[in-house]
Amino acid sequence: MPSEWPRCRLEEAAANRVGAIAIGPFGSRLKADTYTESGVGLIRGTNLAGSKLLTGAFVFISEETARGLGNANVAPWDLVFPHRGNIGSVGLVPEGAQRYALSTSLMKVTLDRNKADPLFLYYFFRSEQGQAELLKNASQVGTPGIATPLTSLRACIVPLPPLAEQSAAAAVLSRLDDRIDLLRQTNATLESIAQALFKSWFIDFDPVRAKAEGREPQGMDAATAALFPSTFEESELGTIPKGWRVDAIGNVTNCVGGGTPSTKEPAYWFPEQHHWATPKDLSGLGSPVLLDTDRRLSDVGLAKVSSGLLPVGTLLMSSRAPIGYLAIAQVPLAINQGFIAMLPGGVLPPEFLYFWCQANMDGIKQKANGSTFMEISKAAFRPIALAVPSQAVAARFSVMAETIFQRIAMGEQQSRQLAELRDTLLPRLISGKLRIPEVQAQVEDALV
Repeated sequence: MPSEWPRCRLEEAAANRVGAIAIGPFGSRLKADTYTESGVGLIRGTNLAGSKLLTGAFVFISEETARGLGNANVAPWDLVFPHRGNIGSVGLVPEGAQRYALSTSLMKVTLDRNKADPLFLYYFFRSEQGQAELLKNASQVGTPGIATPLTSLRACIVPLPPLAEQSAAAAVLSRLDDRIDLLRQTNATLESIAQALFKSWFIDFDPVRAKAEGREPQGMDAATAALFPSTFEESELGTIPKGWRVDAIGNVTNCVGGGTPSTKEPAYWFPEQHHWATPKDLSGLGSPVLLDTDRRLSDVGLAKVSSGLLPVGTLLMSSRAPIGYLAIAQVPLAINQGFIAMLPGGVLPPEFLYFWCQANMDGIKQKANGSTFMEISKAAFRPIALAVPSQAVAARFSVMAETIFQRIAMGEQQSRQLAELRDTLLPRLISGKLRIPEVQAQVEDALV
């Protein structure tokens, strides 16, 4: 760090009161029978998910139980860290009416706001330097953990530039994070719209029911409504719209698998020319589209994968470890053996198949078997039956869903670009190597 920016131990930046740095209670004090339907939110490691906002599902404890936890109660703008499990994560307690307390395996610091901007130190602890401070006494043996957690937390060396400098740097990074969060929320909303449309048309058969009852189907124009029948008929899957048919998934889409070239042969992996996906690439996705992969194959390596390069629009479903990750590829790619891939161009569009797989995942998993880990083979997947709509209805859904997925892909691409900019600026702003006037125009251009 630059010499003009002083550094200090974290405990020197903490509020001058007992319990400013504290640890969560022993697990025996927070058994499941202490949970309530509402009350004080219990922050767990799963609520620290890479965003400055606490995320995910919360469990609650009563006000009385929370009072008994003493310093494990937290206040707005406290920084929260796990000392066991997903160590290295950091969260910031939000302002608002909802109160929170620490669960087991977490610790917190309340800062002296006259010395330290909590948002600035939040970003510091997300930086490479901050991670090194958090993890310098960590052990990765067994469950990852930090030895003597409170002693280690107090001893973390943090930068402490003038408060105005802290706040300005944090504000720039926070603006980028806020836009990223907004894009992700928008994408989640778009996906839920397409999901609701699929459920209405292909699970609940709402347009057909409306016409059967002499009503106009809601939420669609007359031309779209005319594509649906007004009666039902029996099938092996139960009642389905008249004129639709039951078929096997393997007959309405081409299902293929992949492979892994030998990792001991560098020529298969260098130069890095073609995207190559594993289920891990889908595990952390925040949207239903895949834009990139961790690894790539050379031309020689690609030749070792029997399915070759799969086109844009291919639906990927992880078939083992675990079963059920789903995404539609937005780049040509090869895949390993942990997928069943459904190619575009079949009877049903990939967007339809995405939501069909999502809605029927429990049934798909029931077809799996295995001694080491559960896996569903292509041979077991292909015969699964589904109700196939008329070509006109499928085509209409494809047009609507494809437009939504294109918007999701654009939002995800923009989110990635903003995250790359944030990650580039983060260490330089936190260390003082860059000052606000030098980055303001670049950030403004990115946020347009």
